[in-house]
Amino acid sequence: MSIQTAKRLETVEEYYFSKKLREVRGLVASGKPVLNMAIGSPDLDPPAEVIKAIQEAVIVDGAHKYQSYQGIPELRQAIADFYEDKYKVVLNPDNEILPLMGSKEGIMHISLAYLNEGDEVLVPNPGYPTYTSVTNLVGATPIFYDLVEENGWEPDFHSLSKMDLSKVKIMWINYPNMPTGASGNIDMFKKTIEFAKKHSILLVKDNPYSFILNDNPISILSIEGAKEVALELNSLSKTFNMAGWRVGMVSGSVDKIDAILKVKSNMDSGMFQGIQKGAIAALKISNSWYDKMNTIYKERRVLIWELATLLGCTYDKNAKGMFVWAKLPKGIDGMAFIDNILYKNDVFIAPGDIFGSNGKGYIRFSLCVTKENIQEAIKRLQVTV
Repeated sequence: MSIQTAKRLETVEEYYFSKKLREVRGLVASGKPVLNMAIGSPDLDPPAEVIKAIQEAVIVDGAHKYQSYQGIPELRQAIADFYEDKYKVVLNPDNEILPLMGSKEGIMHISLAYLNEGDEVLVPNPGYPTYTSVTNLVGATPIFYDLVEENGWEPDFHSLSKMDLSKVKIMWINYPNMPTGASGNIDMFKKTIEFAKKHSILLVKDNPYSFILNDNPISILSIEGAKEVALELNSLSKTFNMAGWRVGMVSGSVDKIDAILKVKSNMDSGMFQGIQKGAIAALKISNSWYDKMNTIYKERRVLIWELATLLGCTYDKNAKGMFVWAKLPKGIDGMAFIDNILYKNDVFIAPGDIFGSNGKGYIRFSLCVTKENIQEAIKRLQVTV
């Protein structure tokens, strides 16, 4: 007997990395020494203070009970203090901040809170695939807007303004950008806010990479009038090497946070208190943490540049974030290219195609790889290139 799945599943496929990593695990299980240079999963440890905080928290009376849907007050205050210190943004911890179990769930919560079937969503191309899949899952329609190298991987507002935007409800932006590493800037964010206001669009900035190899972290909420139309997602996953902890947050005006809370409170029963205590410790960490982490990433990035050059790629040395976005020599198919390297050299790199049609002809390297493994990848590829 076969039970038919919901029609919404016809609009999405299994996440590329979910499927591809099964393939990679199969190769490893068969004895292949695969080096994974595709995934942005930090291999470094969180700050020692974070580990200590969760260890102490698990023995506190009441630690294992259900927690508030809004997170404990101390966590919201720590997020507010972090935003004021790092971004010069003042947020009310009582009603302008909502902790999340990772910012990825926030994409779904925001979409459920604001999108009806038939609404349209502006999605960057290339961009994070989850923006598209969640839009499809809730019955809305993704409308892809171009990010191209010639325009610095920034939106072309002239072209966007010529489109029929009458059904557009949400616009996703992500800077420092994944996968391209474009940093974004105040002028661009001002234009984006003006565009969103003019067309009554909810603007959502995804901001998990602002402290990775980036000396100028910017929150879109620092732009005057941004709270009228904008939300910002953020995460501890990359900044503090806490990807598996699943800690993120969404910030914005009271009415928007209330709308998202209506969804979230029906989806989970609160975040484990120990994780919240660890998150508080992370948010209070000294600036030396960021310097130490970025020193490691800088050393790795130099080696990744060497590897990319070996493969005949070009890249932007001013790019920010946790990846190196590299352009393949003209005429090379990225999907075939990375599969050939995977099976011939036991090195897994992400093809740009998975991030949208404008990612064709590019590949993406993660910096979440030890220097020793990058050097090993260079040796393996020197043999065949």
